[in-house]
Amino acid sequence: MNILFAGVFDLPWWGYVLVGVVFTQITIAAVTLFLHRSQTHRAVDFHPVVNHFFRLWLWLSTGMKTKEWVAVHRKHHAKCETPDDPHSPQVLGINRVLWGGVFLYVRISSDPEMLARYGTGTPDDWIERNLYSKYVLFGLTVMGLIDVILFGIVPGLLILAVQLAWIPFWAAGVINGAGHYWGYRNWSTADASTNLSPWGVWIGGEELHNNHHAYSTSAKFSIKPFEFDLGWLYLRVLQTLGLATVRHLAPVRKQVAPRTTPDAPMLSAIIEHRYEVLARYDRSMKEIEVSDPAAHQTMRDMRSELAALWERSLATQEQLVAKLQAWC
Repeated sequence: MNILFAGVFDLPWWGYVLVGVVFTQITIAAVTLFLHRSQTHRAVDFHPVVNHFFRLWLWLSTGMKTKEWVAVHRKHHAKCETPDDPHSPQVLGINRVLWGGVFLYVRISSDPEMLARYGTGTPDDWIERNLYSKYVLFGLTVMGLIDVILFGIVPGLLILAVQLAWIPFWAAGVINGAGHYWGYRNWSTADASTNLSPWGVWIGGEELHNNHHAYSTSAKFSIKPFEFDLGWLYLRVLQTLGLATVRHLAPVRKQVAPRTTPDAPMLSAIIEHRYEVLARYDRSMKEIEVSDPAAHQTMRDMRSELAALWERSLATQEQLVAKLQAWC
């Protein structure tokens, strides 16, 4: 009986729970730091040792392939809230994404055309081709044996089951589903992304999903003073140790000297801080909505004209400045 419940370590029940939490949080860190912020959005570079630790851990604990994960997430950003979005609850329904997000991921990740288009720049060395991508089940089996040897058959298999279910539920389900359906929004992005919680701890900062969609290339997901991003704390520690180099952050608010006529610097400032500009504009619209409905409709129309300044266009900077002057 003892062999079923004890391995190298004979722990109390809460000890096994703690091990499960630690293991799953390492997996979350590997996903949010390596797969998401580094590989997908190139917001941070890691020392080769850190890179390879994350790759090894993901192979052992999730079986996910870096190229597949990156490609699916890049397509999500490119096609967000459209029928081509791999996992939009606005299109597919919240229940399908929340409870079946892993199946949506598996289906789209098997598309070779999608992988070729969106999966560029991911690791393609010998160990990736001949081990991590080729023998997925072998990695999971090795992790299972490690869990059983260290903690016993029953606790080891339970810990493995939690490890295997963690990312499919929290990332593929909760973030991809609830993160585009429920929560608060700091920024009026074109998609339906939300911040699930101002304190991104349980899922490594991924809870701050609206912030991420507003500034997708930022290595830091927290923006407001009351928000906390655990993944950013990990990055700061690694940065201090010389193991990480942050490449991109959300723009810092800066003062622009008063102008009688809008010019190129003002245009650049508006475009760089467009989500904050829209957030302030939306607050003004709410204040005037009740008191002056006609003016509110005019402001709605002007909001669309303002947003057109940073939409994809063939207009030159001079033409955009002229549009801003006309708008003002």
